[in-house]
Amino acid sequence: MTPCIITVAITGSLPTKRDNPAVPISISEQVESTQEAFEAGATLAHCHVRNDEGMPTSDPGRFALLLDGLRKHCPGLIVQFSTGGRSGAGRERGGMIQLKPEMASLSTGSCNFPTRIYENSPDLVDWLAAEMLTHGVKPEIESFDLSMIFKAVEMQVAGAIRGPLHVQFVMGVKNAMPVDRAVFEFYIATLKRLAPDATWTGAGIGRDQITLNRWSLELGGHCRTGLEDNVRLDRDTLAPSNAALVKRIVELCPEYGRRPATAAEARALLGLAA
Repeated sequence: MTPCIITVAITGSLPTKRDNPAVPISISEQVESTQEAFEAGATLAHCHVRNDEGMPTSDPGRFALLLDGLRKHCPGLIVQFSTGGRSGAGRERGGMIQLKPEMASLSTGSCNFPTRIYENSPDLVDWLAAEMLTHGVKPEIESFDLSMIFKAVEMQVAGAIRGPLHVQFVMGVKNAMPVDRAVFEFYIATLKRLAPDATWTGAGIGRDQITLNRWSLELGGHCRTGLEDNVRLDRDTLAPSNAALVKRIVELCPEYGRRPATAAEARALLGLAA
Protein backbone atom coordinates (compact mmCIF):
# COMPACT_ATOMS: atom_id res chain seq x y z
CA MET A 1 0.00 0.00 0.00
CA THR A 2 1.19 3.51 -0.81
CA PRO A 3 1.76 5.69 2.27
CA CYS A 4 -0.28 8.85 2.81
CA ILE A 5 0.99 11.73 4.95
CA ILE A 6 -1.84 12.87 7.20
CA THR A 7 -1.61 16.53 8.19
CA VAL A 8 -3.63 17.68 11.18
CA ALA A 9 -4.44 21.39 11.38
CA ILE A 10 -5.12 21.52 15.06
CA THR A 11 -6.38 25.01 15.84
CA GLY A 12 -6.26 27.67 13.12
CA SER A 13 -7.19 31.31 13.69
CA LEU A 14 -10.98 31.23 13.58
CA PRO A 15 -12.62 28.27 15.38
CA THR A 16 -13.52 28.82 19.02
CA LYS A 17 -14.88 26.67 21.79
CA ARG A 18 -18.30 28.11 20.98
CA ASP A 19 -17.98 26.40 17.60
CA ASN A 20 -16.76 23.17 19.18
CA PRO A 21 -15.55 22.68 22.78
CA ALA A 22 -12.82 20.35 21.45
CA VAL A 23 -10.95 23.19 19.69
CA PRO A 24 -7.60 23.44 21.54
CA ILE A 25 -6.74 27.04 22.44
CA SER A 26 -4.05 27.04 25.14
CA ILE A 27 -0.58 25.63 24.49
CA SER A 28 -1.20 22.70 26.82
CA GLU A 29 -4.50 21.90 25.06
CA GLN A 30 -2.79 22.06 21.68
CA VAL A 31 0.00 19.74 22.76
CA GLU A 32 -2.47 17.22 24.20
CA SER A 33 -4.72 17.35 21.14
CA THR A 34 -1.78 16.99 18.77
CA GLN A 35 -0.38 14.05 20.71
CA GLU A 36 -3.73 12.26 20.40
CA ALA A 37 -3.82 13.00 16.66
CA PHE A 38 -0.22 11.83 16.27
CA GLU A 39 -1.01 8.57 18.03
CA ALA A 40 -4.05 8.19 15.75
CA GLY A 41 -1.92 8.42 12.59
CA ALA A 42 -1.09 12.06 11.81
CA THR A 43 2.59 12.71 11.09
CA LEU A 44 2.50 16.45 10.31
CA ALA A 45 0.95 19.16 12.49
CA HIS A 46 0.00 22.55 11.03
CA CYS A 47 0.15 25.00 13.92
CA HIS A 48 -1.24 28.39 14.90
CA VAL A 49 -1.12 29.91 18.39
CA ARG A 50 -3.55 32.08 20.36
CA ASN A 51 -3.05 34.75 23.02
CA ASP A 52 -4.55 34.71 26.51
CA GLU A 53 -7.86 36.00 25.10
CA GLY A 54 -7.98 33.19 22.55
CA MET A 55 -7.23 35.47 19.61
CA PRO A 56 -4.71 34.52 16.90
CA THR A 57 -1.17 35.81 17.31
CA SER A 58 2.24 35.44 15.68
CA ASP A 59 4.04 35.70 19.03
CA PRO A 60 7.32 33.73 18.68
CA GLY A 61 7.30 33.04 22.41
CA ARG A 62 4.01 31.16 22.12
CA PHE A 63 5.29 29.23 19.12
CA ALA A 64 8.46 28.32 21.05
CA LEU A 65 6.41 26.86 23.90
CA LEU A 66 4.29 24.87 21.46
CA LEU A 67 7.32 23.58 19.56
CA ASP A 68 8.99 22.47 22.79
CA GLY A 69 5.86 20.63 23.91
CA LEU A 70 5.34 18.90 20.57
CA ARG A 71 8.93 17.75 20.30
CA LYS A 72 8.75 16.38 23.83
CA HIS A 73 5.43 14.56 23.51
CA CYS A 74 5.35 13.67 19.78
CA PRO A 75 8.83 12.41 18.84
CA GLY A 76 9.27 12.33 15.07
CA LEU A 77 6.24 14.52 14.33
CA ILE A 78 6.81 17.09 11.57
CA VAL A 79 5.96 20.53 12.93
CA GLN A 80 4.73 23.16 10.49
CA PHE A 81 4.12 26.75 11.61
CA SER A 82 1.56 28.98 9.94
CA THR A 83 2.66 32.35 8.55
CA GLY A 84 -0.95 33.15 7.63
CA GLY A 85 -2.34 36.65 7.55
CA ARG A 86 -4.96 36.41 10.29
CA SER A 87 -2.31 36.16 13.01
CA GLY A 88 -0.33 39.31 12.30
CA ALA A 89 0.71 41.92 9.78
CA GLY A 90 3.75 42.18 7.55
CA ARG A 91 6.97 40.59 8.68
CA GLU A 92 5.67 39.75 12.15
CA ARG A 93 3.90 36.87 10.38
CA GLY A 94 7.30 35.21 10.00
CA GLY A 95 8.86 36.05 13.33
CA MET A 96 8.66 32.41 14.46
CA ILE A 97 10.61 31.00 11.48
CA GLN A 98 13.87 31.51 13.36
CA LEU A 99 12.72 28.79 15.78
CA LYS A 100 13.46 26.33 12.96
CA PRO A 101 10.39 24.13 12.77
CA GLU A 102 10.69 21.55 10.02
CA MET A 103 8.17 23.41 7.84
CA ALA A 104 6.17 26.63 7.53
CA SER A 105 3.28 27.62 5.31
CA LEU A 106 3.89 30.01 2.42
CA SER A 107 1.18 31.47 0.20
CA THR A 108 2.76 32.80 -2.99
CA GLY A 109 -0.02 35.21 -3.91
CA SER A 110 -3.13 37.01 -2.72
CA CYS A 111 -6.79 36.07 -3.02
CA ASN A 112 -10.24 36.93 -1.70
CA PHE A 113 -11.53 35.44 1.54
CA PRO A 114 -15.14 35.70 2.76
CA THR A 115 -14.78 39.17 4.35
CA ARG A 116 -11.26 40.31 3.48
CA ILE A 117 -8.38 40.10 1.07
CA TYR A 118 -5.79 37.50 2.01
CA GLU A 119 -2.89 39.77 1.15
CA ASN A 120 0.53 38.34 0.33
CA SER A 121 2.53 41.07 -1.38
CA PRO A 122 5.50 40.05 -3.54
CA ASP A 123 7.92 41.69 -1.09
CA LEU A 124 6.47 39.78 1.85
CA VAL A 125 6.45 36.47 -0.02
CA ASP A 126 10.10 36.97 -0.98
CA TRP A 127 11.04 37.85 2.60
CA LEU A 128 9.23 34.87 4.12
CA ALA A 129 10.84 32.53 1.59
CA ALA A 130 14.28 34.00 2.33
CA GLU A 131 13.78 33.50 6.07
CA MET A 132 12.81 29.88 5.48
CA LEU A 133 15.85 29.35 3.27
CA THR A 134 18.15 30.94 5.88
CA HIS A 135 16.85 28.82 8.74
CA GLY A 136 16.49 25.54 6.86
CA VAL A 137 12.68 25.50 7.03
CA LYS A 138 10.82 23.78 4.19
CA PRO A 139 7.86 25.79 2.88
CA GLU A 140 4.50 24.23 2.22
CA ILE A 141 3.03 26.20 -0.67
CA GLU A 142 -0.56 27.10 0.22
CA SER A 143 -2.20 27.29 -3.20
CA PHE A 144 -5.60 28.95 -3.36
CA ASP A 145 -5.45 29.32 -7.14
CA LEU A 146 -3.43 28.28 -10.16
CA SER A 147 -1.17 31.34 -10.25
CA MET A 148 0.32 30.41 -6.87
CA ILE A 149 1.61 27.14 -8.31
CA PHE A 150 3.34 28.93 -11.18
CA LYS A 151 4.86 31.46 -8.76
CA ALA A 152 6.18 28.72 -6.48
CA VAL A 153 7.83 26.93 -9.40
CA GLU A 154 9.34 30.22 -10.58
CA MET A 155 10.78 30.80 -7.10
CA GLN A 156 12.20 27.29 -6.96
CA VAL A 157 13.90 27.71 -10.35
CA ALA A 158 15.37 31.02 -9.13
CA GLY A 159 16.72 29.37 -5.97
CA ALA A 160 14.39 31.30 -3.63
CA ILE A 161 12.77 28.03 -2.53
CA ARG A 162 14.72 24.82 -2.08
CA GLY A 163 12.99 21.91 -3.77
CA PRO A 164 11.38 19.55 -4.14
CA LEU A 165 8.19 21.56 -3.71
CA HIS A 166 5.41 20.51 -1.40
CA VAL A 167 2.09 22.11 -2.41
CA GLN A 168 -1.23 22.13 -0.62
CA PHE A 169 -4.28 22.73 -2.80
CA VAL A 170 -6.90 24.55 -0.74
CA MET A 171 -10.51 24.30 -1.89
CA GLY A 172 -13.80 25.38 -0.37
CA VAL A 173 -12.87 28.82 1.03
CA LYS A 174 -15.72 31.15 0.09
CA ASN A 175 -14.73 33.60 -2.67
CA ALA A 176 -11.57 31.60 -3.41
CA MET A 177 -11.37 28.24 -5.25
CA PRO A 178 -14.56 26.15 -4.94
CA VAL A 179 -14.50 22.38 -4.69
CA ASP A 180 -14.40 21.19 -8.29
CA ARG A 181 -13.06 17.79 -9.33
CA ALA A 182 -11.98 18.84 -12.83
CA VAL A 183 -10.09 21.85 -11.45
CA PHE A 184 -8.47 19.69 -8.78
CA GLU A 185 -7.20 17.24 -11.38
CA PHE A 186 -5.97 20.15 -13.51
CA TYR A 187 -4.06 21.52 -10.49
CA ILE A 188 -2.37 18.16 -10.00
CA ALA A 189 -1.53 17.74 -13.69
CA THR A 190 -0.11 21.26 -13.85
CA LEU A 191 2.06 20.72 -10.80
CA LYS A 192 3.36 17.41 -12.16
CA ARG A 193 4.17 19.05 -15.50
CA LEU A 194 5.99 22.01 -13.95
CA ALA A 195 7.62 20.21 -11.01
CA PRO A 196 7.63 16.44 -11.56
CA ASP A 197 9.29 15.73 -8.21
CA ALA A 198 6.79 17.77 -6.18
CA THR A 199 4.52 16.28 -3.53
CA TRP A 200 1.03 17.56 -2.78
CA THR A 201 -1.80 17.57 -0.26
CA GLY A 202 -5.50 18.30 -0.72
CA ALA A 203 -7.32 20.43 1.86
CA GLY A 204 -11.08 20.99 1.90
CA ILE A 205 -12.92 23.40 4.17
CA GLY A 206 -15.99 22.53 6.25
CA ARG A 207 -18.15 19.78 4.82
CA ASP A 208 -15.75 19.53 1.87
CA GLN A 209 -12.95 18.22 4.07
CA ILE A 210 -13.99 14.61 3.55
CA THR A 211 -14.41 15.17 -0.21
CA LEU A 212 -10.81 16.36 -0.58
CA ASN A 213 -9.65 13.54 1.68
CA ARG A 214 -11.22 11.00 -0.66
CA TRP A 215 -9.98 12.67 -3.85
CA SER A 216 -6.45 12.95 -2.50
CA LEU A 217 -6.33 9.30 -1.47
CA GLU A 218 -7.68 8.25 -4.85
CA LEU A 219 -5.30 10.41 -6.90
CA GLY A 220 -2.12 9.56 -5.00
CA GLY A 221 -1.67 12.64 -2.87
CA HIS A 222 -1.67 13.33 0.84
CA CYS A 223 -4.44 14.49 3.17
CA ARG A 224 -5.13 17.34 5.55
CA THR A 225 -7.74 17.28 8.28
CA GLY A 226 -8.30 18.92 11.65
CA LEU A 227 -10.48 21.31 13.60
CA GLU A 228 -8.98 24.38 11.93
CA ASP A 229 -10.80 23.53 8.71
CA ASN A 230 -13.85 21.64 9.95
CA VAL A 231 -15.39 21.20 13.40
CA ARG A 232 -17.85 18.42 12.45
CA LEU A 233 -17.86 14.74 11.64
CA ASP A 234 -21.13 15.27 9.81
CA ARG A 235 -23.94 17.80 9.67
CA ASP A 236 -25.36 16.74 13.03
CA THR A 237 -22.22 15.66 14.90
CA LEU A 238 -19.39 17.77 16.25
CA ALA A 239 -15.97 16.16 15.96
CA PRO A 240 -14.95 15.10 19.48
CA SER A 241 -11.27 15.74 18.77
CA ASN A 242 -8.61 16.27 16.14
CA ALA A 243 -7.79 12.60 16.60
CA ALA A 244 -11.31 11.61 15.51
CA LEU A 245 -10.85 13.45 12.21
CA VAL A 246 -7.47 11.76 11.72
CA LYS A 247 -8.99 8.35 12.43
CA ARG A 248 -11.58 8.99 9.73
CA ILE A 249 -8.79 9.24 7.13
CA VAL A 250 -7.00 6.22 8.58
CA GLU A 251 -10.18 4.20 8.13
CA LEU A 252 -10.61 5.47 4.56
CA CYS A 253 -7.07 4.60 3.48
CA PRO A 254 -7.64 0.89 2.70
CA GLU A 255 -10.52 1.73 0.34
CA TYR A 256 -7.95 3.39 -1.92
CA GLY A 257 -5.04 1.00 -1.42
CA ARG A 258 -3.34 3.46 0.94
CA ARG A 259 -2.06 3.44 4.49
CA PRO A 260 -0.98 6.20 6.87
CA ALA A 261 2.69 7.11 6.48
CA THR A 262 4.92 6.61 9.47
CA ALA A 263 6.84 9.62 10.74
CA ALA A 264 10.01 8.32 9.10
CA GLU A 265 8.22 7.74 5.79
CA ALA A 266 6.67 11.22 5.89
CA ARG A 267 10.07 12.79 6.45
CA ALA A 268 11.56 10.81 3.57
CA LEU A 269 8.70 11.72 1.21
CA LEU A 270 9.12 15.42 2.04
CA GLY A 271 12.92 15.37 1.94
CA LEU A 272 13.28 16.25 5.62
CA ALA A 273 15.98 15.09 8.01
CA ALA A 274 15.17 11.99 10.03
